[in-house]
Amino acid sequence: MRLVVQRVKEASVIVKGKIVGSIGDGLIVFLGIEDLDTHEDIIWLSNKIVKMRIFDDEQGLMNLSVQDINGEILVISQFTLHASTKKGNRPSFIKAAKPEIAKPLYNGFISQLQSDLGKQIQSGRFGAMMKVKLTNDGPVTIIIDSQHKE
Repeated sequence: MRLVVQRVKEASVIVKGKIVGSIGDGLIVFLGIEDLDTHEDIIWLSNKIVKMRIFDDEQGLMNLSVQDINGEILVISQFTLHASTKKGNRPSFIKAAKPEIAKPLYNGFISQLQSDLGKQIQSGRFGAMMKVKLTNDGPVTIIIDSQHKE
């Protein structure tokens, strides 16, 4: 799994003109799933996200997690995170998992995050065309890849 995690002041996702998920202070997580991903990746990533210290403390240092600030999380499926641009000008998405593999992992990831964070996780709609609005805070953007554990 490959993630782009952004610290946000607010974020929302719109499908067919309707807001389907929105948050205030917290994290937006763009999630790309590949065929090699498993439930172990879900557990590792969820723990990493919930405990990652990227929010400012009283001294302005990044010492607090989304859990510490009682923040929210919005998860958006994004197969394009596995784009290969090695050849030509059209990205290849061959590494991205097919929907029958990716959707259960996507849903499992959201469930694990809910369990680890102890609150409802907002999300987009798997496979839908979405409009995402966000106010990046910092800006803070982190890329995490479970296959390389970094």
